[in-house]
Amino acid sequence: MPEQDTAAYPRTIDETLAPNSLKVLQKRYLKKSDEGQAIEKPSDMFIRVAENIASAEAAFGASEERVAEIARDFYDLMTSLEFLPNSPTLMNAGRELQQLSACFVLPVADSMESIFGAVRDTALIHKSGGGTGFSFSRLRPSGDQVRSTQGVSSGPISFMRVFNQATEAVKQGGTRRGANMGVLRIDHPDIIDFIKCKLDGDFANFNISVALTEEFMDAVRADQAYALRNPRDGEPAGQLDAREVYDLIVEMAWATGDPGIIFIDRMNRDNPTPALGEIESTNPCGEQPLLPYEACNLGSVNLSRMVRYTESGPDLDWDRLADVVHRGVRFLDDVIEVNQYPLEKIAELVHGNRKIGLGVMGWADMLIMLGIAYDSDAAVALGEKVMGFIQAESRRASMKLAEERGVFPNWEGSIYDTPDGTGLRNATVTTIAPTGTLSIIANCSSGIEPLFAVSYVRTVMDNDRLIEVNPLFEDLAVKQGFYSRDLMALIAEHGSVAGIDAVPADVQRVFVTAHEVAPEWHVRMQAAFQKSTDNAVSKTVNFGNDATVDDVRHVYDLAHDLGVKGVTIYRDGSKENQVLSTGKTGRTAGVDPARHGEIEPRPRPSVTVGRTEKILTGCGNLYVTINSDEQGLCEVFTQMGKSGGCAASQSEALSRMISVSLRAGVDPQAILKHLRGIRCPSPAWAQGGKVLSCADAVGIAMEHHLEWVETGTASTTVSKNTDGLVDLAGACPECGGALEHESGCAVCRACGFSKCA
Repeated sequence: MPEQDTAAYPRTIDETLAPNSLKVLQKRYLKKSDEGQAIEKPSDMFIRVAENIASAEAAFGASEERVAEIARDFYDLMTSLEFLPNSPTLMNAGRELQQLSACFVLPVADSMESIFGAVRDTALIHKSGGGTGFSFSRLRPSGDQVRSTQGVSSGPISFMRVFNQATEAVKQGGTRRGANMGVLRIDHPDIIDFIKCKLDGDFANFNISVALTEEFMDAVRADQAYALRNPRDGEPAGQLDAREVYDLIVEMAWATGDPGIIFIDRMNRDNPTPALGEIESTNPCGEQPLLPYEACNLGSVNLSRMVRYTESGPDLDWDRLADVVHRGVRFLDDVIEVNQYPLEKIAELVHGNRKIGLGVMGWADMLIMLGIAYDSDAAVALGEKVMGFIQAESRRASMKLAEERGVFPNWEGSIYDTPDGTGLRNATVTTIAPTGTLSIIANCSSGIEPLFAVSYVRTVMDNDRLIEVNPLFEDLAVKQGFYSRDLMALIAEHGSVAGIDAVPADVQRVFVTAHEVAPEWHVRMQAAFQKSTDNAVSKTVNFGNDATVDDVRHVYDLAHDLGVKGVTIYRDGSKENQVLSTGKTGRTAGVDPARHGEIEPRPRPSVTVGRTEKILTGCGNLYVTINSDEQGLCEVFTQMGKSGGCAASQSEALSRMISVSLRAGVDPQAILKHLRGIRCPSPAWAQGGKVLSCADAVGIAMEHHLEWVETGTASTTVSKNTDGLVDLAGACPECGGALEHESGCAVCRACGFSKCA
């Protein structure tokens, strides 16, 4: 479209954005100079996006004046924070990359050409900023015959490692590595190994899900065996006890959060274009079932902006919601037109089906504003009503676009191709996607998740502690007269308002947090939104650390009974050393206060004996020296193979603390356990295995040193066995802040990092 007069756009958004919203935009979304400084204001970004997306209207006959009018409307739509498109659209629209989709699904057929072609395509997609989903169900099992070479297959899991390492090698946009979803059907002969594949510390770049069939679920309920099938020829390949396999899935999810489950038959029941093939996988967060070579095209309505206040109290503004839905559908259909896809096959299928996914964020905020508790029948009923309304209005908007522009090209043979079928521009119109980073920009709650916390403690430079309070709670506390700084600090320490006498009981009930919501309410809410969602609903069922395996099993059973298409769970603290965002959970347990401060490390002797080992890390070569005295290990020294820098200073600090702990009598194996498996954004391959971080490297060196002390010889390889060791998945890899596990993803509200941005 022609250059517009940017003075015609109101710039109030630059002054009204919340401080954290502005921080995230500056770090991740705004154009930057070669020196890394933001050269856009938020208003500039929204103008750039609005004009770029509106330029699609010209292809459908709109005049220059009409294109400019629609651009202004799109700008108003976004800057009102009533609707935001997905992150790639905000980042890339109107820029050289022009890749506006977050996620893709690629096919992996049973041939070396297909497998490594998919690896190549994955690298191109990750380079463009997208994530990828795959089904490995078509690959023949390990040990199966390969006639062309007279050899045997290494199986799908071995090839998953290739994809995982390719992802490790491609940096996206300088901020994060690509996310992947790996799916395997429950009837694949390698299913047991797949269910347990993340126990060995591999596949850090994968979420994994098991594709459960109705046949399998029937066998679970009947406590019967079910058949495995070789994908090479479809022939039977043995059988397994269905309940034992189901129990294993539940146990692994309880222990690690993986695998998730998807009900693959349900996804294909709702496949709008079955003539084009079966749905076999989803995007990395589980909410978008896609055919091979399809892409996500997502945006979200901010429900917290859909509440109006009248003399009789707060209520939903249904007319406003309908208006935003219609404008959002038009916006997303235009995105398809101007998107530059990384592969021609993707462009063809996306234009053929024109799938869009309009979803929501700010649901928990809306409930709070209406005075409705998240874990209540009233909330579930309202969720069903709201999403039913959005679905109906989205289809009306798509029908209107079809009248203007025609139905989607693959209409013939679709489920809508019936004598009384209604013309639609888009094969699907609704999806509930993760909105972690978008919800920070919009200053609202994420997706359909409950609040993660009412108050946060954030540590900034010079160890200053800032208390950040949910604005809805703060406003209510002021209005009702129970606000005080001391109370806000207490809530931040406590993690929630539950049980705090100074907070009225009715307020406690409404401001319930994710870990206070019973798991079954998470599933019931997901099911309520799923009833009126074309694609699927991204949602995490949060469990407390004390949840049992049976608790997880109950949620999986309930998810199947209530008709959801998949479910992801996260048990708090299931990944050791999780960094939490509330003061209470950060306390040290098991310390006798009477003895606190009495333990002193023994003096360092004049002479020690030890060895030095060089280990390659993502920061460079790390030289680890470990010394012993007459009582055992007593000190650790580290030196980076390059001078200065944070990596060197942090390694020195780590080694000093280890030395003090050793001389204070701490068991070296206990220290070792808390070092091995800690991850950083830059792991390295060395000595036959993966070194996950500098801390992991020190742990490896300690393993080797203890072996040397005991036997006189030491291994020079990096062990791959990290069963039961620390996985610092709860810490943001960029700022070290707390990661919220929500909507099948992980988000840091301190800096805006998102695994699924």
